[in-house]
Amino acid sequence: MSNVYVIDHPLIQHKLTIIRDKNTGTKEFRELVDEVATLMAFEITRDMPLEEIEIDTPVCKAKAKVLSGKKIGLVPILRAGLGMVDGVLKLIPAAKVGHVGLYRDPETLKPIEYYVKLPNDVEERDFILVDPMLATGGSAVEAINSLKKRGAKSIKFMCLIAAPEGVKAIQDAHDDVDIYIAGLDEKLNDHGYIVPGLGDAGDRLYGTK
Repeated sequence: MSNVYVIDHPLIQHKLTIIRDKNTGTKEFRELVDEVATLMAFEITRDMPLEEIEIDTPVCKAKAKVLSGKKIGLVPILRAGLGMVDGVLKLIPAAKVGHVGLYRDPETLKPIEYYVKLPNDVEERDFILVDPMLATGGSAVEAINSLKKRGAKSIKFMCLIAAPEGVKAIQDAHDDVDIYIAGLDEKLNDHGYIVPGLGDAGDRLYGTK
């Protein structure tokens, strides 16, 4: 079963409250999503492996640690996921960025893949899939399918706010994908919106309706 990590750092929780507020404007909303993504990136990279090397400090030779192991792939789910990319890249600037685009079929309401572009060395990378919201989980599950179909072996999912229904959907479909969230909310309403949530993340990031 997937592990679920709720990142309850005080700075994240404070910023998340302002993100939720309906009076927070587009500019501030965008900046705060970026900041929270950076703070969450600290936690999602906590288990990255290290190796020891020898360096010369201005004083003497010393043994010191550097990152080792697989390279990172960062994949936003279009379009709202784009709002979290720069925040993560501030900490992991060497990560390669892929993209997954999905739309909802108006009749079946199921997500359909319309665009996927990933780094060439998919099998060699640890992927972080990002989207601000995890509501029904349909898009996240399909995006994980898209990555796995192309050879991804290691995937983590990161979002700001999740509904229990979305968490369960990922756990049921992909029990090898760990889930990192800043807030686990109460439920989905009849329209599929997270309650209390923050509204439509894409509209609030880009000023659209």
